[in-house]
Formats: sequence, C-alpha cells, structure tokens
Amino acid sequence: MSTEPSDASRTHAGDNKKVHIADTAITRQNWHKHVNWLNVFLIAGVPLYGCIQAFWVPLQLKTAVWAVIYYFLTGLGITAGYHRLWAHTSYSATLPLRIWLAAVGGGAVEGSAFSWARNHRSHHRYTDTDRDPHSVRKGLLYSHIGWMVMKQNPKRIGRTDVSDLHADPVVVWQHRHYLKVLVAMGLAVPILVAGLGWDDWSGGFVYAGILRIFFIQQATFCVNSLAHWVGEQPFDNRNSPRDHVITALVTLGEGYHNFHHEFPSDYRNAIEWHQYDPTKWTIWTWRLLGLAYNLKQFRGNEIEKGRVQQLQKKIDQRRAALDWGIPLDELPVMEWDDYAEQARRADGRALVAISGVVHDVTDFVQHHPGGKAMISSGIGKDATAMFNGGVYQHTNAAHNLLSTMRVGVIRGGCEVKIWKRDRK
Repeated sequence: MSTEPSDASRTHAGDNKKVHIADTAITRQNWHKHVNWLNVFLIAGVPLYGCIQAFWVPLQLKTAVWAVIYYFLTGLGITAGYHRLWAHTSYSATLPLRIWLAAVGGGAVEGSAFSWARNHRSHHRYTDTDRDPHSVRKGLLYSHIGWMVMKQNPKRIGRTDVSDLHADPVVVWQHRHYLKVLVAMGLAVPILVAGLGWDDWSGGFVYAGILRIFFIQQATFCVNSLAHWVGEQPFDNRNSPRDHVITALVTLGEGYHNFHHEFPSDYRNAIEWHQYDPTKWTIWTWRLLGLAYNLKQFRGNEIEKGRVQQLQKKIDQRRAALDWGIPLDELPVMEWDDYAEQARRADGRALVAISGVVHDVTDFVQHHPGGKAMISSGIGKDATAMFNGGVYQHTNAAHNLLSTMRVGVIRGGCEVKIWKRDRK
C-alpha cells in the first residue's frame, strides 16, 4: 500500500496553512489586524505625548542646546554607523568607535544595527520592487511611515547576505540587548545629562528624549520617502532615488541619494565641496584620529561616466522632440537626370542638391539671408561646394535648417562626370 498522501489530503493540508494578514485584503472587519499597533504607539503615540507635555514643560536654553547636540550624536549613530559602516561597509572602524556608534545609534530608537542594516540592504538590492521593504512605488506616505505601521509579511522582503553582521560581536551584542540600549541611550542619557547638569529632569525627558527621537526618526524616514520623490537624478534615472539639498540638511548629508544608490560603497554621499555632508566630514576626521580606516571611494572616472551617461539620456530625450527632417534612409532615391529635369521646370520646385541629398528650398528662396540670386544659382545643380565653403561657410543653424527641407537622395550621391562620359 502506498504511503504517499492522496491529492485530497494534500489540498486539505494546503488549505489549513495560515495566510499572513498582509497577504489579505483590508476590509472594515479586519483593518485593525493589518496595523502594527506597537509601532503606532512608538512612532505616533509617544511623540504625541511629548508634544502634549511640551505645553506644560518649559524649554530651557541649555536643554535646547543639549537636545540639538544629542540629535547630531544619535543621528551620526544612524548615518555613520548603521548606514555607512554596517549597511554598506564603506569604511572600517576600530572597536571603540564601533561600540560608540552602536550605543548612540540605539539612542535614535530605529531598531538594532543588525535589523536596520538588513532592511537597508534589501532596499538597495530590490529598489522600487515589491521586495523593497519601503518601496516608494507603493506611495509616498507608505515609504515614509506606512511600511512600519502596517504589518508586512517578512517572507515578501528580499533577502540579502548578512553574514558579516553576524560576525561582528558589537552588532550581535547590541541586537540581543537592544531594549536595554534603547532605554539607556534613548531616554536615560538625555534625562541624566539635563537633570544632573542643570536640574531640568522634565525638559531632558520631553525635549532631549521624546521629541529628539521623533525628529531624528522623521529625518531618517525622509530618506526613504522624499529622497525617492523630490530632487534631481544626475547619475541614473532608471530607479527613483534623487538628490536634494533639503533632504541632506535634515539627514546629516544623506540627501544625495541618487549618487548613493549608484555608488553605495562610497563613504561619501556628497562629492562636491559645496554639498552638505557632515557625516562624510566626520568619518574623514575619524580617519585622521586613527579611529576609522579603509575609507572607500569610487574612482572619479567612473563617477563622471555615470554623470555623462545621464546627461546623454537627457540630450537624447530633448533631441527626439525636435524636427531633424526626414531620415536619409526613408527618403526616395532619385536619378540625377530626374532631379535636374524637375528643377528646370518653370512650374517645378526649387530643388538644390547638397552632399547627395535633394532639398526643396522653394519656400526659402525669398528669405535666404544671402539673397535670392545666390541660392537660385544652385538650383538644379550640385551645390555641395557652394554650401560648404566655396561661396560661404554656412553655420550649424543653416545645416540644421537645411535638414528639414530634405525630399530625396541622389543615386550615387551627386553628379558624376564619368557617368556622363560613359553615356555618350
């Protein structure tokens, strides 16, 4: 007797497989099951509480300065640590620097370095596809915050190689103890500094703690949304990443996203001296101090090739919208005698042959800048030498205008003397 399950049992077993809620349609009855309520509480509920508390907790100048300083410190934990060090390995860092980046990165409350880098690698590998965890193709709001407040099927997110993250003891330790790091660096440190420093415990909690976390999170979310929606694409336009100075200003230099997606392992996001990228400057300073090394940069030649190729795309698009005349391979072929005969007719068209191409200049004769007599002298003849410098070296604009008057091509290219002789 066969031990294989029957087709009916296979079907029944398949029907009993649990379908992930993200793979079902949202209805009035199940919409609440699609929502990740923990993330809603952390991303929206806690900041709302902080905003309400701000009405009763006065903002002291020292606390405001401390909140801004800690914003930059925790922001660098994300941009220089989570992003450029661990997600893209664009440079190497000593153990003390890695520990510090893991600590302040945890203070931004954006998940562990391992989870952050894994999702970001998926984003780069599967940009703008269904396997991109925060694809802007699903909408600006979705790419900004929707992908976190709505449940996702983890099996739908593209997989990437994270073996190097598993091999980093700092990343592994922070991932295992992330909740402790979050509480310590996200709330305890800003509260203790403000409280012990100038006795502003409440201000440290509200401004340097909750509201700082809210602003640093929103800045990072802008890279997922605005950096794929607003700005220029100087290196490639096949996908959505864009460069914009406003995004760079709020994200410590992460706004030059078109460059970054083209050259992700470059430790820089901004390559021009005038572009704002404090993360790049900080990493460069760490190298001088011996804390960072192996800073990766793409060769200038490769970067410039990408820029030129994108410029060529734009030129080709503009060129396609212009009238360049009928393409030569689509023009009818005329014998020289037919051309000459048509040009000699009193009621015929004013035809001029230049470089083997016949042009109808009937409507242009009266408007010729060099006068009617000059252009009329070339009608029915081979005016190639006359047009190309024999009489006047015509401008590029004249060549372009002439191309719009094409009506045919001469078999053999022009009037050939030997053909005439052989016919006698």
